[in-house]
Amino acid sequence: MDEPLLQRLSELGIQLAHRTRPNKDFIVKSLREAVNALCKLEQSPQPQNAKEAQAAQKREAALKPLVDSLCCGLLRHPDKDVRLLVAICVTEIFRVKAPEPPFEDKYLREVFKLIVNSFADLADIASPYFSKRVKLLDTVAQLRCCVIMLEIDCVDLVLEMFNIFFSVVSDDSHDSLIYSMSSIMLNLLNESEEASQQLLEVILRNLIKGKKDATSAAYQLAASVIKSCAEEDALNSLVCRYLISCIHARDAMVSELKESYHEIIFKVFQCAPQMLVAVIPSLIEELLADQVDVRIKSVNLVGKLFAFSEELVAQKYHDLFVEFLERFSDKSVDVRISALQCSKAIYVAKPYGTESDEIISAVEDRLLDFDDRVRMQAVLVACDISRSNLKLVPSKLISQATERLRDKKISVRKRALKKMIEVYQDYCTECWKGSMTISDHFEKIPCKIMLLCYDKDCKEFGSQNMEFVFADDLFPENLPVEERTKHWMHMFSLFSSQHEKALLTILTQKRRLQNEMKNYLAMRKKLKGVGSEDLHKKIEDILAEMAESFPDCHKAKEGFRSLNLTKDNKLFKSIEQLLEKQTFIVRQANQDVLLGMIGDNHPYHEFLQSIFSRCSNNIFSSEHVQYILDFLLNNQSGNNHLEDSSVDLLLVIVRIFPTMLKGLEMQFQMLLEQKSPVNDKLIEIIAKAGAHVSFNISDIYPFLKKMCLDGTRTQAKFSVSAIAAITTEQSVFLNLYEALIDPLYSQWNVPTVLQSLGCIAQHSVLTFETRGEEITSYITQKIIQMEHLDDGDSVTCLANTAQCCESCQLKIYGLKTLVKSYLPYQAGHIKCNIKFLLDILSTMLYNNNFDMTETGSWENDMSRIRLAAAKAVLQLSRKWDLHITPEIFRCTILIGKDSSPFVRRTFLAKIHKLLKERKLPIRFTCAFAFGVTDGIEDVRYHSYEYIAEFIKDYGLVTRKQQSSAAHGAVAHPTYMVVYLIHVLAQNSDFPLKGCRNEKLYADFCSPLFFVLQAFTNASIVDGDLDVVNDAVLHLFSIFRAIRKAEDAIDPQTNAKLHILAEFGMFALNAINHGAISVSQAPGQILLPSSFYKLQGNSKCSESFCEEGFLCSLFATLKRCTPQAFAQKPLTKHGRKGQEAFPKSNTKISGF
Repeated sequence: MDEPLLQRLSELGIQLAHRTRPNKDFIVKSLREAVNALCKLEQSPQPQNAKEAQAAQKREAALKPLVDSLCCGLLRHPDKDVRLLVAICVTEIFRVKAPEPPFEDKYLREVFKLIVNSFADLADIASPYFSKRVKLLDTVAQLRCCVIMLEIDCVDLVLEMFNIFFSVVSDDSHDSLIYSMSSIMLNLLNESEEASQQLLEVILRNLIKGKKDATSAAYQLAASVIKSCAEEDALNSLVCRYLISCIHARDAMVSELKESYHEIIFKVFQCAPQMLVAVIPSLIEELLADQVDVRIKSVNLVGKLFAFSEELVAQKYHDLFVEFLERFSDKSVDVRISALQCSKAIYVAKPYGTESDEIISAVEDRLLDFDDRVRMQAVLVACDISRSNLKLVPSKLISQATERLRDKKISVRKRALKKMIEVYQDYCTECWKGSMTISDHFEKIPCKIMLLCYDKDCKEFGSQNMEFVFADDLFPENLPVEERTKHWMHMFSLFSSQHEKALLTILTQKRRLQNEMKNYLAMRKKLKGVGSEDLHKKIEDILAEMAESFPDCHKAKEGFRSLNLTKDNKLFKSIEQLLEKQTFIVRQANQDVLLGMIGDNHPYHEFLQSIFSRCSNNIFSSEHVQYILDFLLNNQSGNNHLEDSSVDLLLVIVRIFPTMLKGLEMQFQMLLEQKSPVNDKLIEIIAKAGAHVSFNISDIYPFLKKMCLDGTRTQAKFSVSAIAAITTEQSVFLNLYEALIDPLYSQWNVPTVLQSLGCIAQHSVLTFETRGEEITSYITQKIIQMEHLDDGDSVTCLANTAQCCESCQLKIYGLKTLVKSYLPYQAGHIKCNIKFLLDILSTMLYNNNFDMTETGSWENDMSRIRLAAAKAVLQLSRKWDLHITPEIFRCTILIGKDSSPFVRRTFLAKIHKLLKERKLPIRFTCAFAFGVTDGIEDVRYHSYEYIAEFIKDYGLVTRKQQSSAAHGAVAHPTYMVVYLIHVLAQNSDFPLKGCRNEKLYADFCSPLFFVLQAFTNASIVDGDLDVVNDAVLHLFSIFRAIRKAEDAIDPQTNAKLHILAEFGMFALNAINHGAISVSQAPGQILLPSSFYKLQGNSKCSESFCEEGFLCSLFATLKRCTPQAFAQKPLTKHGRKGQEAFPKSNTKISGF
């Protein structure tokens, strides 16, 4: 059957050989016929006998003319089509004559070169000959004839063919094509010895070349070869030897890829992880390498291996995982950062199991790393891990990441803020979808963010910027108001007093700017009518004041100046509408309209956007208030803490934005009547919002009246305030006043009734005066001066105090009522007979004529009465300071040395509170001097904090005020020393005349010494030596003035005054080294005439002024007094507070 085909092939070979100049058509026609004939021929069988040998020779002879014609000219034919047909013929001849080579060795290179070049055209998938080339490739793969190239030393052709395969394969290539190429390459890799590495590198190069596009055809082809290698031991060993050589003997290798072996290992692992069983353990050595770059690359590789989701690498190679964890604490910062960067992918790939727990633990440790770059990376990773699975992530990780908001590095705090907001937004979204419930450890995130209001190091923080965070950034933009309110309620339940204070600061500054903007818009309207200079000046002042509330004041001033010059009345009308709208949804729509109006290209777009935000109710709105009320009315959860905190939140909102309750009065009244027991804060809400909403007094008055009669003292206080806020009708107060008289006389709920009467006295003086003398007389005679009540032996508990008897409590409550009657809220209605009350206070301070019950708690009760009297003096000093005698003042100050620690703590804390509120004359500060020398450590420490805060706050303010020298000295913080010296001089513990006991004098003078130390401690005023020097000069003037004065009360104490002034000057000079001209000191100090008067010719004790004794006294004070308090760091007010400052260089001379 083959004979006709062989005959025809022989004829075709002869025709092609003898044709002198055959044209293309002839050649193509002949070759096609030859191809068809060759395809029909069967492969030559191995001859088994002479007959078969003879047939084989005959076949050889028939094919020889065609083989010769192909080799002698057609192998190098310039035409592409001809070369393809020649290549097909050649491969078919290989098939027919296999396993014997059909060509002489001298032609084999040309033959294979032709075949390889034909493969290059496989890239042209649109060619009509593409299928023929695929067939050619398939035939070569099946014949495995390419191995001959290795035998004839044509490695270059093999490498070229490998590269061609990777260049022509495409995403459209059929699987059979990739299989054929892969088969050829595997066959050659198996048979090669010397060239095996070169061939392998071609494959590996294409394996990593596709790292950015893992679906590329070249990558898929390389991966196919690697997968097949893994199934053959020889090739598996070849790959492993190559990679191990890269790890252990890289320097000795000659390879372009030896520096890329980490990428190769990972790509090989992706294809055939079982291939690297012998390689992966070698990476432990790399993790321990001395070179940082090697450790980094190894960490990155190992991290990717552990993150490979299809294999449990961390479990299979536990030793490697353990060493990887050690890299989180590597000595190199870059290595630690690399380990952190890998940890997210590892955790996300396998969030369960021991290994994930260890990864989390390692990340948590790095959050406390000493290097800020590592901490920053740890924050990023911790937040990304949290966001990957909010329900699964440990609460400890979130908590520790949140703590980085307090990091000492600003850059870390900034990054932590951004990432924690992202986490919180994701959490809010999940809660909205219903896939999560509200959780405390996520709600603590905004709590920590809130504390950034106190951060003064960075302009991106502080209350001004935190307003934008809570208004615009904290929640997802599309989160409904109801969901926002839920989070606010739970968040607020975690608030401390610091958090609440920060929130109030944010809301207050927002409200203040809104009010100022309303004033500005109103004045702008007036300006259209009358453009007076005065009006222009007022507008400029308002704009300047608003600019002060922005972080960048200068930039804000420019923005407001530009806004003021704008002629677009539509813009101002929109801002006005924005200010009027209380609802969140309408606010959002209006703000979007405004932003669209100005456009993104407006030069002040960012500034105007911030204006629109601050003018909007985007933190709280009337919808927030409504949802809180709905929750309180329908709460069935039984969570009393959440309910109470929601009321507290409602109070905070209404306190700053009272009009947000408008329209919700009926709903609120239902809540008020429903709640039992009544929440005090609900009554306070009425007091705060009553003047701004529309409560019907006839509907709510019965409830408030009931609280004034039967409620607690707190409820009574807020109820009277609520009535005053709702109505100005005196008849309402008169009705309530009359209703309180009988319960007072019948001793019904006396504490509450006394509270109600006192509050009425403050809110409606005319009402109280109708029976004021009668009430005052009853309180004085029947309560304050009583021996005991019928049940006076009963013991109750004062809030935050130790126990005291009911008689003691009633005396205190009666006193408070009397004090309130002398402190009306309305100006001009002040009683004249203050001496009556001061006499009572004097008696209480001395504990005279008070026969308390024999209950065994007499001393405890007396201390409470002294405390109440002292606090009453503090309250009265706001309006009656000139009437407070030196003796009452001295007794009040000495409460700071009371025998009861509770009394001392409470009294000093009260002074501190009133000073911060600017509601107390500064002379009462001298009580802190006695607290600093207290025997109880916390009293000492807090007293020093109080006096330090006073010096800083009042000192800086006073320094800014440009007042006259004399009156300026009276307002200066150091003026408290005038009163401290007088109190000390009047003290019965003053050492006797002629005493030279240094320890005794040191104990007595220690309050004055501590005060001088405080005024000369530059760290208290953030290292401002000008403030310290100013204080020293004022102190010198004070001491000089006292040495020239006498005691206005008791001339016997003149010498004591002079002794204390003498010691003060000496101590002041000893504390401060250096020199300063005393000519800069204030020339005149006005001493209070009720305490001092000008002296005649009296002189201070000469014996005491001996310099030796003064030196010894000063040394004793330095040695005996606890210096820890002077050096103890105060509460940080920014980074300056953390530094050590030099002391003042002031030296006083010339006395």
